[in-house]
Amino acid sequence: MPEGPSIVILREEAAGFAGRRVVHVRGNSREPIQRMAGCRLRALRSWGKHFLLEFDGFSVRLHFMLFGSYRIDERREAAPRLALGFDGGGELNFYACSVKFIDQPLDEVYDWSADVMNDAWDPARARRKLRARPQALAADALLDQQVFSGVGNIIKNEVLHRIRVHPESRVGALSARKLGELVAQAREYSFDFLRWKKAHVLRKHYQVHTRTVCPRDGQRLAYRKHLGLARRRAFFCERCQRLYE
Repeated sequence: MPEGPSIVILREEAAGFAGRRVVHVRGNSREPIQRMAGCRLRALRSWGKHFLLEFDGFSVRLHFMLFGSYRIDERREAAPRLALGFDGGGELNFYACSVKFIDQPLDEVYDWSADVMNDAWDPARARRKLRARPQALAADALLDQQVFSGVGNIIKNEVLHRIRVHPESRVGALSARKLGELVAQAREYSFDFLRWKKAHVLRKHYQVHTRTVCPRDGQRLAYRKHLGLARRRAFFCERCQRLYE
């Protein structure tokens, strides 16, 4: 599942289509996608893992789920969920993703201050939301898109290792300083992720995700296939990541 930084890359790569008119629409989505035909794409935006196409009077939300992908000015052999052709040439093709129309203004639908990649990101608000969830596991809290929109499982595992917190720690047991580190690193690591992914070296920088040995102390890493309410994979070091209970 693409995480927030990957959607930011898509938004940047597709930025040249903003202001252009859609001349043909195809795809196997059950949504009324022909509604976009003849419309001008006003803007491309992102919120966490959501890629947003903004038109006059409506928007389209794309979520890539577990196996979604996209191609710009090229096609896969698979049938697209949504494909848009533009005046002057060029096309956007989306595969194995969720397509949903949004009729309200996006500023009424999305809390931009929750998006760790957005200029409007508000760390103080994130801390308040976390303090209201004292029994939540740190691993689940990082994956809560209403608190950390865009954070996915890779970022979760790496952030918790970076700040030396066990994924099963309770949020309410974290000190104010440690809670601040969690919030700060959710954003900082997301931008590291973005920089490394653009340079095609992201996997080289994994410290614990899909690894077997902790690079900090040489301890064999613990692995849980389904951890927390989110039931996501967890890689962590039981020696250097403290369990706060």
